[in-house]
Amino acid sequence: MAPAGTAASATASRSPGALVKAYVALTKPRIIELLLITTLPVMFLAARGLPDLWTAIATMVFGTLSAGSANVLNCYIDRDIDATMRRTRRRPLAKHEVSPRGALVFGIVLGVLSTLGLALTVNVLAAALSLAAILFYVFVYSLVLKRRTSQNIVWGGIAGCMPVLIGWAGITGSVSWAPVVLFGVVFFWTPPHTWTLAMRYREDYAAAEVPMLPVVATESRVVRQVVAYTWATVLCSLLLWPVAHTSLFYPVAALVLGAVCLLEAHGLLARVGSGKTGVDLRPMRFFHWSNVYLALLFLAVAIDSLLV
Repeated sequence: MAPAGTAASATASRSPGALVKAYVALTKPRIIELLLITTLPVMFLAARGLPDLWTAIATMVFGTLSAGSANVLNCYIDRDIDATMRRTRRRPLAKHEVSPRGALVFGIVLGVLSTLGLALTVNVLAAALSLAAILFYVFVYSLVLKRRTSQNIVWGGIAGCMPVLIGWAGITGSVSWAPVVLFGVVFFWTPPHTWTLAMRYREDYAAAEVPMLPVVATESRVVRQVVAYTWATVLCSLLLWPVAHTSLFYPVAALVLGAVCLLEAHGLLARVGSGKTGVDLRPMRFFHWSNVYLALLFLAVAIDSLLV
């Protein structure tokens, strides 16, 4: 890690445009996109059709700031890990494009703005859930779980499930069983999605001493867990049909998408059983499909809400 003075001078010498780009990168925009994909369809479900435009815009805008705050503060906490891992060594703090103090202040400011914005333009419940997500991600996952247990992403992933509740609360001012079911979908989806990525970058996590499951367990055990959680994800997704009284479009879409996801998970298990290891297992195939699965499943939620 570079000396503080060197890092500070490198940061100061950057052009304003490059500095803005670095601060935006700290928010992890690609992760935010995934969170917004789960937020907007839930607002359609809560409204049983098109949600109020301004409420939806405010929820999405301030939800983006909330997720950005959590991600920036995570980057601040994990800057030593990020500098070690190939996958993350190009992040702004690892490359000294932003000072740690600047990142900390930026993350806190985003958190304050998001909480106040949701409270003033949406409702207090949405703001409280948003703040809880930030605090959980920072203090429970980043500071406690990530470096101490292989179950880090199982429980730490709760923060990533919160946008579902925030979106529903933004429209209804309450929480009910329908968003809880979708919360469960994201909860069960997160571990296999993350573990397959960690299988690809196992050496990175091991070098950084982060006890992700693929670091501390055999590939066979990891893949069996991936299959188990994928089954839980698909079964939980089907619960939305009776709970939210959807049309037949949603369960049919959920069955088709779930079947493909399970085929991919069992395909990974079959490759382990045939003796394949490492790159030959192709864990990223499941990782990429899991992204598509979640996006299309929540799109089905939005479309079904327009059909009912």
